Amino acid sequence: MAGRQSAAAPAHEQDRFAAETAGFRRELLAHCYRMAGSAHDAEDLVQETYLRAWRSYAGFEGRASIRSWLYAIATNVCLTALEPRRNRVLPSGLTGPHDGPERPPVPAAPGEVSWLEPLPDHWVADPAAAVVARESLRLALVVSLQHLPARQRAILLLREVLAFTAPETARILGTTTAAVKSGLQRARARLDDLGPPPEDLLEPTDRRARALLEGYIAAFERSDAGLLERVLRADATLEAAPFRDWYAGRVQCLHLLETYVLGRPGDWRMSATTANGQPAAAVHHRDAGGELRAHGIVVLTPTATGISRVVEFHDPALVTAFGFPDRRTD
Repeated sequence: MAGRQSAAAPAHEQDRFAAETAGFRRELLAHCYRMAGSAHDAEDLVQETYLRAWRSYAGFEGRASIRSWLYAIATNVCLTALEPRRNRVLPSGLTGPHDGPERPPVPAAPGEVSWLEPLPDHWVADPAAAVVARESLRLALVVSLQHLPARQRAILLLREVLAFTAPETARILGTTTAAVKSGLQRARARLDDLGPPPEDLLEPTDRRARALLEGYIAAFERSDAGLLERVLRADATLEAAPFRDWYAGRVQCLHLLETYVLGRPGDWRMSATTANGQPAAAVHHRDAGGELRAHGIVVLTPTATGISRVVEFHDPALVTAFGFPDRRTD
C-alpha cells in the first residue's frame, strides 16, 4: 500500500480514520446482522468493512458522508459474502408444527441447516436506544429478511430501516434509482406474503415483560409446568435450533417440556438478558456430573396477554458471547 493505505501510515492519519469511523461500528454491526442473520458472521463482516475502508481511505474525497461511504462498503461486503451461502432459518421456516406421533424433537443433521443466531443487545445499542432501532432487530423481522434475495434485503434495509433515499441507495449498490424502487416493491410484497403482521410486543423494560421473563425462568429452575402454563399464551409456539420439530399451542408446548425438557428442580439455571430487542435468558444445564454448563440462549416474545413465542438456540458458545460464564457454581 501507499500513503494512507500503508501499514506504516502516520499515526495521525490512523487516528483521524479511527475518529471519523469508530462511531459507526455498532450500527454497522446491526446492519450486517440483519443481512446475515448471524452475530458471529456480522462481527467478521464489520471487521472486513473496516479493513476495506482503511485501504481505500486515501481515495475518499468526501463526495458522500462517511456514514454512507461505510454503509456502501459494508453492504457490498455482505452481498459478496452471502452469495455462496444458504439463508439462515429457524425450525418454523423448514416445515409446519409437529403433529405426528409423540417423540423427542428430531435434530437436523450436522451441516444440514444454517441456523439463525440471536444478537446480544449490548453489542449494538444501550438500553436507551430508540424503539424503532430495536424493532428492526426483532427475531420475526430478521427471520423474514432471510427469505428475501440478498440484494432485495439490502434495498429494504437501506431504504426502510436506515432511511437512505432511493438515489443514495442506488449509489451504494451501484445501480439505478428505478431498480431500487422496483426492488423495494418486490421486497415489501414478499414480506407481506411471509406471514401475519408483527405483533404488538412489550418492550424489554416493560414491567409486564420483565414479569413474564421472571416467570419463565422460575418455571424452568423449579421444574414447574404450572407456572409455565401461566406465562405462555394459549397460541404460543416453541422451537429450538438445531431441532427440526417445533410446536404450536400451549398444550403441545407444555407436554413437550414436561416430558422431555424440564427434568428436576435445579437442573436449569437462567440469567436474564436481552437479545434482538426482546427479553432473553442465558441458559445453563446441569450435566451428569452435577456441573452447570453453558447450554444456549432463549429469546421470548412478550405480549400483553403472555408469551407468544419461545425460541431457544442450543449453542453453548452463545452464552459466553452474551457475556456469561461457561460454567456456574450456584
